[in-house]
Amino acid sequence: MARYTGSVCKLCRREGMKIFLKGERCLSEKCSIERRNYPPGQHGPSMRRRKPSDYSIQLREKQKVRRIYGVQEAQFRNYFKKAARSKGTTGDVLLTLLESRLDNVVYRLGLASSRASARQLVRHRHFMVNGRILDIPSYQVRAGDVIEVKERSRSLDAIQESMKHFGRRGEPGWLSLDKAKMAGQVVQAPSRSDADLEINEQLIVELYSR
Repeated sequence: MARYTGSVCKLCRREGMKIFLKGERCLSEKCSIERRNYPPGQHGPSMRRRKPSDYSIQLREKQKVRRIYGVQEAQFRNYFKKAARSKGTTGDVLLTLLESRLDNVVYRLGLASSRASARQLVRHRHFMVNGRILDIPSYQVRAGDVIEVKERSRSLDAIQESMKHFGRRGEPGWLSLDKAKMAGQVVQAPSRSDADLEINEQLIVELYSR
């Protein structure tokens, strides 16, 4: 499946919540949810909509999580299969796997303004993990891993600008950041509570259990 290249603001409006796809814009009054908090479409908020089916609600939740973390359908299905084979509650494991992606960690550390930006920066080889350059956004970090900006990349405008606004998003308890060194460490593996968005993962489990 091809990656979505349209307006990401429409995706937030479709999900009816901020899923932070445009970095700092999502925290400003320019956010589309602040201005037009209704689904996109030519009829706008006046369109009468039918009551959604259970399947529709489950599918919507899956699409929302996919869009938040920026993974394609085949990738997401593989994450679910891995979570289903793992010990623990499937929904919880699924979200911790997504939280542990390298691009998400870069975003959570405040080294990128959005997950899409983090994914691009990782692919362009601007980050190192444990002293080794990695260009795989889906790489699963582990407790003790050190993620740092390559020395030659520390002056990049995208990274510098993101770090200016880091305090507005806060630092997750499972990560620590040394701003001076532009490096972060995975203190511990993320838990379900660290995926601090309005997600009902049980709906996704029900969808794939059909």
